[in-house]
Amino acid sequence: MLAMERSAASSRPLRIALFVYPGVQALDLSGPLELFARTTRILRDEGRPHPGYALTVVGTDGDPIAASSGFRFLADATFRSLRGEVDTLLVVGGVGIDALLGEAAILRWLRQMAGRVRRIGSVCTGAFLLAEAGLLDGRAATTHWSRAAELKRRYPRVRVEEDRIWVRDGNVYTSAGVSAGMDLALALIEEDLGAEMALAVARAMVMYLRRPGDQSQYSAPLRLQAAGTPAVRELVAWAAEHPERDLSVPALAKRVGKSPRHLTRVFRKELGVAPAEAVEQIRLEAARRALQQSPVSLEEVAARCGFGSAEVLRRAFLRALHVTPSAYRARFSASKELAS
Repeated sequence: MLAMERSAASSRPLRIALFVYPGVQALDLSGPLELFARTTRILRDEGRPHPGYALTVVGTDGDPIAASSGFRFLADATFRSLRGEVDTLLVVGGVGIDALLGEAAILRWLRQMAGRVRRIGSVCTGAFLLAEAGLLDGRAATTHWSRAAELKRRYPRVRVEEDRIWVRDGNVYTSAGVSAGMDLALALIEEDLGAEMALAVARAMVMYLRRPGDQSQYSAPLRLQAAGTPAVRELVAWAAEHPERDLSVPALAKRVGKSPRHLTRVFRKELGVAPAEAVEQIRLEAARRALQQSPVSLEEVAARCGFGSAEVLRRAFLRALHVTPSAYRARFSASKELAS
């Protein structure tokens, strides 16, 4: 029986437990919480038979919990006192997660819960706790981009997909940081209740209709503008605004008054890539946006984004994204999202 049919047949709401702790990221909790709650409200207001979700916030103890922003709240239960059936358990992310990695009682509880729930998952750095408990061994997973390399290094048995918004591997779900937890929640709602309900919830919450899990977490221009040298940041920003211009290394070097060799050295030191690699990332980002937002031909996209021809664009997509531009557009275009 499909998940939607199974859940629709139940007379009881699906119980979602969200595990929190001091130093949690408030939006990692409140974002998914609001989506599940809004789903239940829509079901009730429309007179649908499905009872929706029952939400339980599970803490480390009974004391008030301070989020990293200073926001304080009380959990409904502690991990020791939680009773009853749980359908889905989500470990929420935050700066306080590191303090829990050595807590044997919590790790043991997570392992026990993994055998009891239909789904288990994490938002942002919550993946570290799942990994520490061994629940991500041999599985694909993601986390916030700023800690993905660390997750990969600390837990070599985990197949870290660092540029994914969310990942499903069996009944284990992980998501990137902050707002990506809402994308994961929307995907779970769609799995339970269908695309129509997920779309209704997204509209009610004024969200992008749907960001598939294999969308990029963050843009190349944003990542590349992390350079420490102001001239390099400005150069990257200018290139992102003008991907169709001459962005060869000599042309870029001339623009900032440096030699090509010096510019290459600075790019490698501060950004970890050569200027030519950075330019291709910038142009790919521009092409991705164009394919998602515009129905123009591939030749036009290639010209606008500095690739010269549709064939050069195609090779760049296959090399970097392992998909053709046409396939990318078919999957991610805004017109498809609006029609779905």
